Amino acid sequence: MREKIATMGNEPLFVGGMLSVTFRQLQAKEIIELTAKAGLQLIEWGSDVHVPPGESGVARDTARMTAEAGLQVSGYASYYRVGDEPAGQFDRVLESALELGAPSIRVWAGRLGSAQADEEVRGRTVEDARRIAEQASAHGLTVDFEFHNNTLTDTVDSTVRLMEQIASPHVRSCWQAALDETAEQRSEGLKRILPWLSTIHVFHLVARERLPLREGVDEWRGYLDIIRQLGQRRSVLLEFVRNNEPEQFMQDAAALNALLDSVNRSE
Repeated sequence: MREKIATMGNEPLFVGGMLSVTFRQLQAKEIIELTAKAGLQLIEWGSDVHVPPGESGVARDTARMTAEAGLQVSGYASYYRVGDEPAGQFDRVLESALELGAPSIRVWAGRLGSAQADEEVRGRTVEDARRIAEQASAHGLTVDFEFHNNTLTDTVDSTVRLMEQIASPHVRSCWQAALDETAEQRSEGLKRILPWLSTIHVFHLVARERLPLREGVDEWRGYLDIIRQLGQRRSVLLEFVRNNEPEQFMQDAAALNALLDSVNRSE
């Protein structure tokens, strides 16, 4: 049977890239060179090291270098803690995101896990999320929550509840494989998050040990087969690599590129 490429318009559904936080020890220029050499297309720039909030010149220079290398900015990974930041902090985050040309801003759902947070904390998070989403959407950007422990998105149940409470078309959720779940549990959770799904963060950990991505390709193929049901373009970004080594990153990027090429094709 002839293969066809799964696309949205003329673009493949899944596009590969990386998070700059993968290599906090490298300069932005080095990350750009490494990403281009690896054959990836996207970089999500982090605010903790490479593009600090409010430093417009750094953001502009980073955007320029990224574009000159033929790469795209997939998002701005801020560490803004929704519902628990001083007034005006998001203004600085948004400023840098706009200078970067980022289509989205990644944020964190507070500073407490869902089991520790009371309704007041959750309500404050919902209110602030709506506020910053309105602010970002005025410039055409979305707000994407990190799917992470010790926040209100530490479980699928809490994430779905938060998305439903915020109820904004401009608020979405990233996804990564939860460390202490089986592949089956992760798949079921992913299906529930699909209506709000934004960026996918890729790594392969077993018993919290970072392993080469090639050893987890079959598992990740299953997750991407679920996500492709959306029929919408999604960024699939490498995050953790074994021993934080550029050589391992190159191997993982090769595995990711091969996987995405395969999944973007359907019989």
